[in-house]
Amino acid sequence: MSWFPQRRQRTWLQKGCEAILTVGPVPKHVAIIMDGNRRFAVKKSLAKCEGHLKGFDKLAETLEWCLDLGISEVTVYAFSIENFKRSSDEVSYLMELSRQKFAKLLQERDLIHKHGVCVRIIGDISLLPRDLQELLAEAVSISSENKRAILNVCFAYTARDDICMAMRELAIAVKEGQIKNSDISEELLEKCLYTSYSSPVDLLIRTSGETRLSDFLLWESSFSCLAFVKVLWPEFSIWHLYAAILHYQRNYNKIQIARQNQTIERERLQRDSDYHCMMEEPSLETASRDSISCMTAPSPLSNTTEHKSMQERVQQYALEREKRIEAFLSGVYERRKQFMKSLLPVRPIMSAKPTAVLTC
Repeated sequence: MSWFPQRRQRTWLQKGCEAILTVGPVPKHVAIIMDGNRRFAVKKSLAKCEGHLKGFDKLAETLEWCLDLGISEVTVYAFSIENFKRSSDEVSYLMELSRQKFAKLLQERDLIHKHGVCVRIIGDISLLPRDLQELLAEAVSISSENKRAILNVCFAYTARDDICMAMRELAIAVKEGQIKNSDISEELLEKCLYTSYSSPVDLLIRTSGETRLSDFLLWESSFSCLAFVKVLWPEFSIWHLYAAILHYQRNYNKIQIARQNQTIERERLQRDSDYHCMMEEPSLETASRDSISCMTAPSPLSNTTEHKSMQERVQQYALEREKRIEAFLSGVYERRKQFMKSLLPVRPIMSAKPTAVLTC
């Protein structure tokens, strides 16, 4: 099946539901745990591989629904690092299915540009076979300039691995003197994650009835609306999507308030950190002791001047911190960009290579 299937005519009832839903807040970023492919196969007396194939077909259909609703970013959990623990036959099949589907995507590059879809890969793709890495890198490369919609595919990914990777980046930077230990914050760690370019996750959907996140976007979903749908992924319908969006709208105000409170608290903590770090600098500690020893009866004017001077010092420290962080993050992003470039084949993949026939 194509990544861009032929558009189906919507019923008058679907059009009416969309018109009503789009009056309210529509999530800009939806994340999906596509769970239930294997159980669907058992339910329908199919081989496991047929369940995975039906799951991909449902993904293509769901992406079309999201575009119609104005959802500009979708993140899907395609392959967890934990999935490598499955049987070798199933893992081999999933790798081959991914090869064929991404090769098909490259064949449809005209449709990628027509729909304005930017494809991003999230995860440690060095764990994947080299030829699949090249396909993924090529898909990212050819779509990087598209702006209308973003598809994030989590491949060889877990949230814990992502957070550990970000912490390693920070630890190395501190050791090498690129940043200070005091520069590390929630916001900086967030900017080191694979999802640093993404907007906040508004709605996270998990199918199959399971009520857990399975190591998917643990950090990013802290202030998201969670929708656990009791349907296997290949049976997911547009009505389930409508219901999830309605659930998001009912909780929208609470989510926004929680996010605002988090932003305010982060800013407060950062101001306090800048102040204490500035006061701990040796030159300022000496100046502060000297000013205290010289004071007898300070006038209101001198207190005001001292306060203003202190504010200027804190602002100067904050500017220096921001410069350190900007230089550090530029290096991180450039290394990742160069890694993806290094995976590109000498000759761009213009069409799908002959691949093995998928067998269950």
